[in-house]
Amino acid sequence: MPRIPLIEDLTKGPIPAGSNILVEFDPASQWYNASVTIIAGWLKTGGRARYTLSTQPPDDFRSQLNRYVQNVSELESKDILQIWDLYSVTLGQKSKEKYTIDSLKVADMSIQYATQMMRQPIAPDILLIGDDETVAARFNDEKNWVEFTLTRDFPNVKLRKLSGISGLLRGVLSDWAQKRLEGAADGIIDFKVEEAGNVTRDLIRIRSMRGVGFDREWHEFKISENLEVSLQS
Repeated sequence: MPRIPLIEDLTKGPIPAGSNILVEFDPASQWYNASVTIIAGWLKTGGRARYTLSTQPPDDFRSQLNRYVQNVSELESKDILQIWDLYSVTLGQKSKEKYTIDSLKVADMSIQYATQMMRQPIAPDILLIGDDETVAARFNDEKNWVEFTLTRDFPNVKLRKLSGISGLLRGVLSDWAQKRLEGAADGIIDFKVEEAGNVTRDLIRIRSMRGVGFDREWHEFKISENLEVSLQS
């Protein structure tokens, strides 16, 4: 099975297929760089990946991924890697990408899930990452968006035995919405920045994880010149 770097460096075994993991991150944290590292590591160990972009143009993501994975265009042509462009929709523009949606409204997205995504086969070799799922909450009533996540997004991962990682920008959602999502998730991971004087530390921890043992401590990680993220030894 493919491996999830960074996260499975802190677990005592592989994370079970079908797991929905929330990543709650501070605005200044290194979650975006970490998410690219995770996708690259998954692909290098033989997995397929779907990355949903809500906060940056697809070509920016490709440029960074190319620093670790040299054959990005080939992986896309073979559908091993799918880059889903939601960023264009947030700007009111029509995407030029192969994979996109025309609307972030819950009613429209629900139709696409019912007719396409949830009818696809079981695929434990697929990793789904959404860079910041809270972006969709801007375009919907929060309660409706949370219910969509719990009745469409999470079940899609669970029933098809995928691995799903959803980024959530900390402080955006209401306390009610945050708790509803956390209660339904199989794992919660925190990214934060800690400053002390002139020293800045980038930290990660697993707050909770179902189905596998894990290290609950905060761990510092480093960022290489090509923006690859790895745990400090």
